[in-house]
Amino acid sequence: MDIGNRIKNLRLSKNLTQEELGERTDLSKGYISQLERNLSSPSIETLFALLEVLGIKPKDFFDEDDNTQKVVYGAAEHTFYEDEEKGYQITWLVPESNEQEMEPVFVEIAPFACFKSFEPSLAETFAYVLEGTLTVTLGEQDYQAEAREAVYFTAYEAHQLKNLTDAPVKFILVATDSYL
Repeated sequence: MDIGNRIKNLRLSKNLTQEELGERTDLSKGYISQLERNLSSPSIETLFALLEVLGIKPKDFFDEDDNTQKVVYGAAEHTFYEDEEKGYQITWLVPESNEQEMEPVFVEIAPFACFKSFEPSLAETFAYVLEGTLTVTLGEQDYQAEAREAVYFTAYEAHQLKNLTDAPVKFILVATDSYL
């Protein structure tokens, strides 16, 4: 097991610099650097202090099965929801993505229907239109994107995704989880 690389990956996943991790564990930035490059080995006490700050239990740190991340998600893992009354379908492409920093979904909006309304936030929103015409209402302004066009905005204003045409619109939507 590459302990140094595991510590580095955990530190990066927590968006900590070596200096910040060092401050939180009373270790120097240089020592953290040496640990991550496997130039030094931590004592058990030091390792446990690092793991506590990094939010992982020692058992989980050393459990090799937990160290591999899932990369590919098949159709059987998708979650589907349809709101017939409002005229849209949504498919969550990655299980539990609503608990992560970004949430990729596939959305289909029926002709002359709307997806949910969203309140202002710091979330970044990206959509790629696969088919049809997507109308994005951001505040008081409407924007239209056709097939093979992308939409990207920070949701500082209330917003809604709509289909104002007589053909379905299908798109991939990815939003970050950032609230005001």
